[in-house]
Amino acid sequence: MSLFELNLQQIHAKLQNKEIKVSDLVDQSYTRIGQVESKVRAFLTLDEENARQTASKLDEQLLSNAARSDLFGLPIGIKDNMVTEGLKTTCASKFLSNHIPIYDATVVSKLKEAQAVTIGKLNMDEFAMGGSNENSAFHPTHNPWNTDYVPGGSSGGSAAAVAAGEVYFALGSDTGGSIRQPAAYCGIVGLKPTYGLVSRYGLVAFASSLDQIGPLTKNVEDAAYAMQAIAGYDPKDSTSTNVEIPNYLSALTGDVKGLRIGVPKEYMGKGIDPAVKEKILEALKVLEGLGAVWEEVTLPHSEYAVATYYLLASSEASSNLARFDGIRYGVRSDNARNLLDLYNLSRSEGFGPEVKRRIMLGTYALSSGYYDAYYLKAQQVRTLIKQDFDQVFNSYDIIIGPTAPTTAFKIGEQSSDPLTMYLNDIMTIPVSLAGIPAISVPCGFVNELPVGLQIIGKALDEATVLRVAHAFEQHTDHHKQRPQL
Repeated sequence: MSLFELNLQQIHAKLQNKEIKVSDLVDQSYTRIGQVESKVRAFLTLDEENARQTASKLDEQLLSNAARSDLFGLPIGIKDNMVTEGLKTTCASKFLSNHIPIYDATVVSKLKEAQAVTIGKLNMDEFAMGGSNENSAFHPTHNPWNTDYVPGGSSGGSAAAVAAGEVYFALGSDTGGSIRQPAAYCGIVGLKPTYGLVSRYGLVAFASSLDQIGPLTKNVEDAAYAMQAIAGYDPKDSTSTNVEIPNYLSALTGDVKGLRIGVPKEYMGKGIDPAVKEKILEALKVLEGLGAVWEEVTLPHSEYAVATYYLLASSEASSNLARFDGIRYGVRSDNARNLLDLYNLSRSEGFGPEVKRRIMLGTYALSSGYYDAYYLKAQQVRTLIKQDFDQVFNSYDIIIGPTAPTTAFKIGEQSSDPLTMYLNDIMTIPVSLAGIPAISVPCGFVNELPVGLQIIGKALDEATVLRVAHAFEQHTDHHKQRPQL
């Protein structure tokens, strides 16, 4: 049996009893990568030499009584839009194909302090723009459950690596659903924290008012451990929230008796695969059996969420990606005759089609004469979407629905239809616009592909989100299923 099938306490016990070493965990990670990576293609860069050196140092700690963190020795993967000192960070873009950062993102520093071992950098949609991982400039990642299908995106490499057993857990980033949707497609757990709870310092910006880093794990308990390590105030991030971080592990009581659940009719109606809807209703019955109660509610402005999101996110992307000019860092064109040529050619050659599409959309929305009609109006609708959630949370503890309207689709199936691709995030985008936490947990299979249950909570109430997800997980075995690669 793979060591990665053990829970975190079991791994700690084996390390403590000297039954295994950290080097064994790292060996197993690279062995598994060697076995399945040609099918899954989750990684862009491996850091084997440094990982093995780190493992050797941690093995020396096992011989002493030195303090060990909860994540001690665990092999992890990092989405390739979080900067890592001395390790290439490309954002899956040709523009950054030669970029080696000189510092670590705050979350990377925190995981190093927690004594986790970075195995490598994971594939993604270019600059986190996409929902299928097909927008990577280098290669698509494949869904471990069926390699003809997408793993979701933009954190598809992170989700696929965890599902395939290549790493114990991974970090992803979520702008409009980019942790939760791939977690659903790959049958694992993905948590998007409250905006500002996890530092964005060192995360290459896509849409600064929406981007949030979070964990992708095999189970809810691991998500709680990961959150305990990465959450917290960071003075380097101007949007970081300065609040006391609760003990997320103590929230995993399994008790949901009397919990009030709101189920938005907008999340269970038109456009939802009936088989997916059936799995959500089955999940609600499990929670009912544990003493929770649920009722239909409404989030009336949800229908405007996708349009609002793509205006706001594209506008912010247009602003954030202006810094990529071929001069300061990244790849520059060899064909430029003057400065304007250098800008034009570097950006034309460096960015992929989806990134160009969003830059153009965002630049248009921000341009003189259109700002009030598009960008300002979208900000006003965003406020209405947030108020919808506030209204429901006045009467309910949690909101539940599907993570995505369907299961994963085939690679290439939606490549020529960006609008259909955008609609895959219709269930996750409203949560991101409101800046509140949500988790996706496996709740069954349709046509042998995983379905995700989305549990949405009040701002800074990750504890309740984790408690409900854990209670559901303890009374089902969906999270124990593994793809047969």
